[in-house]
Amino acid sequence: MTQAPTFPSNFVETAQTLDRATIDALREAVALGRWPNGARLSKEQQGLCLEAVLAWEHRHLPPEEHTGYVPSPQDACASAPEAPAPLRWLDDA
Repeated sequence: MTQAPTFPSNFVETAQTLDRATIDALREAVALGRWPNGARLSKEQQGLCLEAVLAWEHRHLPPEEHTGYVPSPQDACASAPEAPAPLRWLDDA
């Protein structure tokens, strides 16, 4: 007797099983506020789409590729700032 396939038991598990194309489509729908057919997303749909995108990213992408990622101040300023170059004025004469 073969065992029936198991299905995700909750929203997050289901979102994590989606393919990249679906996640990209959901991300675009949230960004534009519209489905590909032009229909507006409701607030609930926007929230669910964003939640699905974030759940998928958490499982499949490194943290620095997550939506909304902000590097720590140490990472953002890791290299020493360049000294400002002095301005040189050119004479028209």
